[in-house]
Amino acid sequence: MKAMILAAGLGTRLKPFTDFHPKALFVVEGKTLLEHAINHLKTTEINDVIINVHHFANQIIDFIHLHNNFGLNISISDETGELLETGGGLKKAGWFFHNCDRAIIRNVDILSDLDIAKMADSHLSSNSIATLAVRPRQTSRYLLFDNQMNLCGWENQKTGERRLAKATRELTSYAFSGIQIIDPMIFPLIQEEGSFSLTNLYLRLAETQKITGYLEEGDLWRDVGTMTSDK
Repeated sequence: MKAMILAAGLGTRLKPFTDFHPKALFVVEGKTLLEHAINHLKTTEINDVIINVHHFANQIIDFIHLHNNFGLNISISDETGELLETGGGLKKAGWFFHNCDRAIIRNVDILSDLDIAKMADSHLSSNSIATLAVRPRQTSRYLLFDNQMNLCGWENQKTGERRLAKATRELTSYAFSGIQIIDPMIFPLIQEEGSFSLTNLYLRLAETQKITGYLEEGDLWRDVGTMTSDK
């Protein structure tokens, strides 16, 4: 199993820190967000990690070198020429996941103690092309699942916008936790070009492919993408 840390974002919610630094180097509880993400991945048998960079990319690269790659095989996906969002970033890094049975994709700006190995086992047994970690927490945007945790849609409760990939009578709303496991077979199915979100990709694929939600039960989950994040 290999992993990708999504760290290319501008981090506008962390201003003024991100006026001079990438959000991946924002310090929480004595460690940078990047260190927290790497340490979380190291709780399972992951040795190969790719990190996408854009905003103050050299600061991230220098930090990784300073710490001797944290004992991992770390590659860089350079997006300094164009910020590709989550979906475009994953597509650009697709080469990294050849000869890999599963890939965990993780946002850099969350703290989580999710049991990665347990989620990976669930992903394999579900025969899904992607498994998305979700929680029943309060937010404005939700993923919508049927009673078997198959992804069926998305909604923004603040704006009233809703998009359905599958029609079903009963839907349950869960908030995405910023962690997903994909089957590399997803890459030939990606038709989108340039900058696009993983959410839009998953909603399109959910019309014909099995994408499931994984209800995580960890004690820790925190979005650190803003100075006033809720726990």
